[in-house]
Order: sequence, then structure tokens, then C-alpha cells
Amino acid sequence: MSLEAVKDYFKQWDKEEDIIELELSSATVELAAAALHVEPEKIAKTLAFRGIDSEYGILIVAAGDAKIDNKKFRHTFGMKARMLSPEETLEQTGHAVGGVCPFGLAHPLPVFMDISLKRFDKVYPACGSSTSAIGLSIEELYEYGKGKEWVDVCKGWEDGEEN
Repeated sequence: MSLEAVKDYFKQWDKEEDIIELELSSATVELAAAALHVEPEKIAKTLAFRGIDSEYGILIVAAGDAKIDNKKFRHTFGMKARMLSPEETLEQTGHAVGGVCPFGLAHPLPVFMDISLKRFDKVYPACGSSTSAIGLSIEELYEYGKGKEWVDVCKGWEDGEEN
């Protein structure tokens, strides 16, 4: 159902046919990179965290080689980085872990894009299932993912190559 919600979501831009349906799982960065034949850092992973209010969370989209930096997260959002459980993630996004993306969300969650993505021309986020993805430019990812703003909340990617 979640893949269908994302396909419906992308119809507004005539991009639903651009979704790649894979035979292999793309549930982790490594699996997605292997299935798509791209470097792991070009996988745009979406992470779900508890939000400022207790009802809904926030989403952070980051490069595949980036890791959340707790100090930067706390400085940016004024709270500790606490990920949602798999059940909470499914309930809030409409997507199961392994297919979480900022598209076709069950609830309008704020989406923040980490600057670790800006070094690439094209990245590959999931599309609501553990066997789907789409190749998007950074500008498209921000637009289609309804990015609220660019943030710097990750570490571990700074030594990666550009493009």
C-alpha cells in the first residue's frame, strides 16, 4: 500500500513512472546501493525522530554515509535525538522501516534535509517499500520531499568525495 501511496503522490509531477521497483531488498543503505549499482553515500536515507511536540515526529533525510551527531541535533532542534520505534514510524509516516521516505506521508510531518546530501548531483531515496527507490536531483528531493529547511545534524560524511 505504501508504494502505491508514493506513486499516487508523484503523479502531481508526472514522476510516478520514474520509481524503480527492485527485485532485491533495498531496506538498508548497503542493500539499496547494491541493488541500484550506486555508491552507498548516494542513498538518501530518511530517519524518523520524536518531534518537539509529543504527537508527531520529524524526518531527517541524509546521505547514506552520514550518521546523526547528537550534539548538532540538540543544538539545531533543542532536544535529544530519539528515533521513533518501527511501529511509531509506520503509524506516523505510513511507511515501514526500510521504505521510509518523505513522500506520500500518512501525516504531514516536518522534513529536514541534511547538508550531507548537497555534495551530490543525484541521490536515491526509498519510495515507501523496501524494494523501491527513485533517482532525484537534490533540488527535486527538496521540492518533492517538501523540505522545511537544510540542517547540519550529521557527522562521518565530511571526507566523502563530491558528486
